[in-house]
Amino acid sequence: MTTLKEFEDALREQGMLMALAILEKLRERDRATRTVKPGRRIVGKKMTPELARTILELHGSTDMTQQEIAFKLGVNQGRVNEVIKRGKWLSGDQAAPEAVARDKGKARIRGTDTKRPRKPKEKAAGAARKPKPDAQLAFGDL
Repeated sequence: MTTLKEFEDALREQGMLMALAILEKLRERDRATRTVKPGRRIVGKKMTPELARTILELHGSTDMTQQEIAFKLGVNQGRVNEVIKRGKWLSGDQAAPEAVARDKGKARIRGTDTKRPRKPKEKAAGAARKPKPDAQLAFGDL
């Protein structure tokens, strides 16, 4: 596949100055109409029971895809899937698994994670170690 630069060079080599002029006019037109569009989502919204109900309403009353719903509401498509398929975020219960996971994640980000250090596992006093077998497979055994 030829690049635009290679195409321009080929036009120049062939002396096709009119074609180069047309190409330049097209470029100028494109530059004049080019705009910088805002990002799709700058900051994600916090999932709430109200937002979850809105997701279900849009899913039930329209033919929108999960991606379209997510884009319209400014949330992640995975969150839309969780609401539709598993009914997550529909209750305002702070003890719900998704709310607990969210709060733990926020605590990790802030650096205030209250994780307790793990204790090393203690072996039973009477349990003896099993001796490892000394047998090895030799090349001639195959």
